[in-house]
Amino acid sequence: MIEITEHLNSLNLQISRALKASGRPHGTMVLLAVSKKHDISAIRVAAANGLTDFGENYVSEAVNKIQQADFPAKWHFIGRIQSNKTREIATHFDWAQTVDRIKIARRLNEQRPAELPPLQVLIQVQINPEDQHGGIEPASISELAAQMAELPRLKLRGLMCIPEACEDKKAQRIPFKHMQQIFAELRQQYPDIDTLSMGMSNDLEAAILEGSTMVRIGTALFGSRN
Repeated sequence: MIEITEHLNSLNLQISRALKASGRPHGTMVLLAVSKKHDISAIRVAAANGLTDFGENYVSEAVNKIQQADFPAKWHFIGRIQSNKTREIATHFDWAQTVDRIKIARRLNEQRPAELPPLQVLIQVQINPEDQHGGIEPASISELAAQMAELPRLKLRGLMCIPEACEDKKAQRIPFKHMQQIFAELRQQYPDIDTLSMGMSNDLEAAILEGSTMVRIGTALFGSRN
């Protein structure tokens, strides 16, 4: 597991360089460790190295890990949200990053246990018209945010996106720049939102340069999945 520590050191250097290039101070970026398909022992190593935020795509797999966790952690659901999985997400997770319709938001709100703090949520944006990852069209964000503001067991924190994979460094920045503009517009209505979740292992620097506050890193941290 020593490679996780080495990978994290390399990632922290990349993040620090990108923050410096964008004129932002150190500490303004959250590294979300995408731990899907990695077992709890790997997550423990990441936690021992100071990571506190972990992202999972599959509910049953994640709940098993959450129940085994013996370290401080915030768990983020980052997969497509199915209606029959909302109760487990509302019960076990701290964040839901992929809310893209009011039906799902209402179910999460109704099923969030009263003894837990509000579920932190992001609206997933369909940043490319051909996007197959889900998300809401930018023109509909304001309406969904207003509807979600009426749900007391949810706390809107911002936006997330999953752009199409691209190897060209300059081209990578185009959808992220668009997302930053959408985020800035939403902040005019909701000044408390503070999270722009975008950027993964292959494009994290481009995302940070365009204003990301949370990068979702799996392979570059944990290595190839089983």
